Amino acid sequence: MHFDLADLRLFAHIAEAPSLTQGARRAHLSAAAASARIKALEGQLDCRLLYRDNRGVELTPAGQRLLQHARLILRQVDHLKDDFSEQGGDQVGHIRIFANTTAVTEFLPELLAGFLAVRPGVSVDLQERLNRDIVRAILDGSADLGIVAGPVRAEGLQVVHFSTDRLVLAVPPEHPLCRLRRLTLADTLDYPHIGLHEGSTLQSFLREQVERVGGSLSLRIQVASFEAICRMVEAGVGIGVIPETAALRHSRTMNLRTLPLHEPWVVRERSVLLRDREALPGCARALVDLLRQTGEGRSPKQPQ
Repeated sequence: MHFDLADLRLFAHIAEAPSLTQGARRAHLSAAAASARIKALEGQLDCRLLYRDNRGVELTPAGQRLLQHARLILRQVDHLKDDFSEQGGDQVGHIRIFANTTAVTEFLPELLAGFLAVRPGVSVDLQERLNRDIVRAILDGSADLGIVAGPVRAEGLQVVHFSTDRLVLAVPPEHPLCRLRRLTLADTLDYPHIGLHEGSTLQSFLREQVERVGGSLSLRIQVASFEAICRMVEAGVGIGVIPETAALRHSRTMNLRTLPLHEPWVVRERSVLLRDREALPGCARALVDLLRQTGEGRSPKQPQ
């Protein structure tokens, strides 16, 4: 069975649009030409790949399977081109990373700044996602690397641990909770919380923990970053659960206190998820090594 890479790329464009017309436009084809190529692909596979109606297209179960294979094949072809470009090594290429809230807002921007500064031929697509979506993206090949915190079910993936953090409670000075000798999440639910935006991994995680203790979270305001949470806490607007690394950094310039939470889930292991390290382009392997070195407190090795 012979597959044309152009047909696989066209199919991926249509599936991700999801519209035959928009997918054809991305592939620089007319809608009629794109439709003919998809029909030929369906004939070759002897199965229907798309349901078509006036609202667009929807993948059939067979289409879903093909999309997974197509993404993996196309990314491997792109990695092959990168590895055999003129510069080669870890100096060129593109990396797509799906990561949780803490990674996207806290440590990755600084780490990627140094990484990219010495690799002008490398580009990165960094997107915030929930843990379950990160796992799915690595499995189906729509992302190269996933960065998660806390336990995840990642059967079939390589999991590379690189650091540990814990969640703490940020409160204004002299807050009533400061008087408690052993603080739990349930103790905080009588006070207004400052939270991250809807869809953030940490906010979703905290909602799950609150539901487990049979309570409800009183959110007074939701903001976009841990720095914004700390500023709201400093102003006396409410309290907030944040990573200890963020709390320590912002407490140097803001008047707030951090309190330990006596909960089994506060320790958060940070890990990189990937399908196969050896199948990654050189630049992605170099980034995984940098994450491990940084997490272990070692000075990152710079390329020669």
